[in-house]
Amino acid sequence: MQFNLIAEDKQTKARAGEIFTDHGKIETPIFMPVGTLGAVKAVHLHELKSFIHAQIILGNTYHLYLRPKIDIIEKAGGLHKFNGWDGPILTDSGGFQVHSLSDIRKIKEEGVEFRSHIDGSKHFFSPEGVMDIQRKIGADIIMAFDECTPYPCDFDYAQKSMHMTHRWLERCIKRFNETECTYGYSQTLFPIVQGSVYPELRKQSAEFIASMNAEGNAIGGLSVGEPDEEMYAMTELVCDILPKNKPRYLMGVGTPANILEGISLGIDMFDCVMPTRNARNGMLFTKQGIINIKNEKWKDDFSPIDAESDCELMRTHTKAFLRHLVHTGEILGAQISSINNLSLYLWLVEEARRKIVEGTFATWKREAIKKLMQRL
Repeated sequence: MQFNLIAEDKQTKARAGEIFTDHGKIETPIFMPVGTLGAVKAVHLHELKSFIHAQIILGNTYHLYLRPKIDIIEKAGGLHKFNGWDGPILTDSGGFQVHSLSDIRKIKEEGVEFRSHIDGSKHFFSPEGVMDIQRKIGADIIMAFDECTPYPCDFDYAQKSMHMTHRWLERCIKRFNETECTYGYSQTLFPIVQGSVYPELRKQSAEFIASMNAEGNAIGGLSVGEPDEEMYAMTELVCDILPKNKPRYLMGVGTPANILEGISLGIDMFDCVMPTRNARNGMLFTKQGIINIKNEKWKDDFSPIDAESDCELMRTHTKAFLRHLVHTGEILGAQISSINNLSLYLWLVEEARRKIVEGTFATWKREAIKKLMQRL
């Protein structure tokens, strides 16, 4: 993988760059739609490319391991062949999902023993095993196995968890270096900074992660319930330590405002289930602000869903029609809503990139947040 910096904003720490993988180029800052089971919910690959302009998507190691199971993906020739997406893919390590199963998992130095949320069957994830699984899935960027601490958690727990994550990282790197790419193209391993909301732990973790000299680095354990101000403070602290010439990935974030603030702090990559999950519940992100399409006020509003959208579908369909679809439980409602939200998110990072290159990002960001986050 190769990362090039193209431009840097003079008033903030925002930057524009490009990542080169064997499955194509990614222009940063970038938002990555989440395809938990290898597919972005309610969105076809054609729509991801034609309407949303996605450059990279995510797959989830934990879920793909349980269904369809890794041997099926390997028989298909990897996730790219299995789901038909020919662009870059990132897989998380499954750590967040495993550790969120607090009542059906046991964490120990060797790894994590857990029960499937599907049938209760027992499984075990070790750092080495997770590297082997992600090799077989075949994503371009794979994540180290870590423990995502809950919020709130006390200092001692966060410290012990962070040190274990660091030990697991060393095992991940060793296994990664001992194994070959399964399908003949290169894969890149990203470590993950942890430390909860404790500045001294985040600093220590960021310094350790930076010393690993990976091709890219991630920040985990944020956007798990802490106030936005704490998330931004930890992000800024970590970004000031992680190497400038490597892409920085803030995991699981967030609202349009969170993304713009993250970009201003030096983040290059984002993912979150929010745009698709909220879409399925009737919340739309538009260039004018946030719409709850279930509200009565939209039932006879025949204006476009988002007249300013870059996505043709949002200029074609009306609010009244979409409300009707969502209100009646028509599957097309979830599909249109998901395309709307994802196209807004991809427009947002593309526009941020353009403003960074132009040198007007800081002023634009302030106005964009006010407009995008207002309730209509």
